[in-house]
Amino acid sequence: MKIVGVGAGPGMLTEVGAKAIEDANVIYGSGRAIELVRPHIRCDAHEIKDYSALHLLPADAVVLSTGDPMLSGLGGKLRGHEGIEVIPGISSMQVACARLGVRMEMLEVITVHGRSAGDAAARIGQALGAGRTVFMLPDKAFGVNEIADVLRVTGCDVPIALCENLGYGDERVVVGTAEEPPVEKGGMACVIVGWELEKE
Repeated sequence: MKIVGVGAGPGMLTEVGAKAIEDANVIYGSGRAIELVRPHIRCDAHEIKDYSALHLLPADAVVLSTGDPMLSGLGGKLRGHEGIEVIPGISSMQVACARLGVRMEMLEVITVHGRSAGDAAARIGQALGAGRTVFMLPDKAFGVNEIADVLRVTGCDVPIALCENLGYGDERVVVGTAEEPPVEKGGMACVIVGWELEKE
């Protein structure tokens, strides 16, 4: 089985990923992932409804993952299964860092999906306290306003950059502060916190 990252948005599929899709016998993925690579699909493509049943897919399946499969994606879910090849795509983290001029080696990566808000808040505080920059994949329970709360409590006076729909026509990159956080408009988002700490 191959897990192919289709990228964060249109045009962010790698050539290696495109070839794997073009050579596939059968493809599975979310509706959005399938649409992002539709021009490369030359076989049956099925929308995945139950991600807990991925291990039941055919051994020769190509499974599409939005962004990069190893950034809160399918690659981690199937870790440890034999015969899995992961082909990375361009992730939202890469795109956000490119838009903001942030060096990725300074990042502390935090995903809130499936984790407690308290854990996310603690990790953000620890990372910023250690002089690192936070890249975060938020969710409805813990987003920009909750990040701003953490900054106010910890006294960290650093920027909050909200990146929405990266690579799409309605892409937004907005920078704010704990006192005036960027306003979320909805859509796919990631957040970078404290990036000015990387400036020399």
